[in-house]
Amino acid sequence: MPDLQTILEISSSQHKHLCPRQVLGARIGLAGATALGLDVPRSDKRLLIIVETDGCFADGVAAATGCTMGHRTLRLADYGKIGATFVDVKTETAVRLSPQLDIREKAYTYAPDEKKHYYAQLIGYQHMPDAELLTLQPVRLSVPVAQIVSRAVVRVNCAGCGEEIINEREVMREERPYCPACAGPAYYAPEALLFVVDGEVVKRERGG
Repeated sequence: MPDLQTILEISSSQHKHLCPRQVLGARIGLAGATALGLDVPRSDKRLLIIVETDGCFADGVAAATGCTMGHRTLRLADYGKIGATFVDVKTETAVRLSPQLDIREKAYTYAPDEKKHYYAQLIGYQHMPDAELLTLQPVRLSVPVAQIVSRAVVRVNCAGCGEEIINEREVMREERPYCPACAGPAYYAPEALLFVVDGEVVKRERGG
């Protein structure tokens, strides 16, 4: 396992500072891999991690484990929570880790001279034992790992917008494939289409 300080240096170099959530991400990353008996950082796709928020926490997890969205070994289920589920893709064993509810108060035990909450947490989270810092719970995924990971080589065009859908993310309606946006609800609402014609941008209303 890599040294915590080395991991924090990697994570902080991407942010130009170190914050408590990066520390939590790094600690959870190391503890989650240890719980599954997997070494990190990884260069294969044996470990799949689903983080429950983005930002500094996710970067700490990535720095500790080597899992990234680019390698499709890090995924986001945006629950707005500091938590992550670690999955051994080979055995489908899964554990979820999150901070204990009282770690902000516990942090002062490890930084008794620090008056500011932020810096007490920054110091405390680095030194608290896992048993005081984290909660670990075995979990069962609601869908099979194969469905989450999918097959990257599968492609199909949406029957609505015509755009290509990859990773088996299509939604079938009356035996026709639709992208999640066309099947709805979508995170965006289309207004106009832009085209480049003879070097100029032309706006066309949908349906026009």
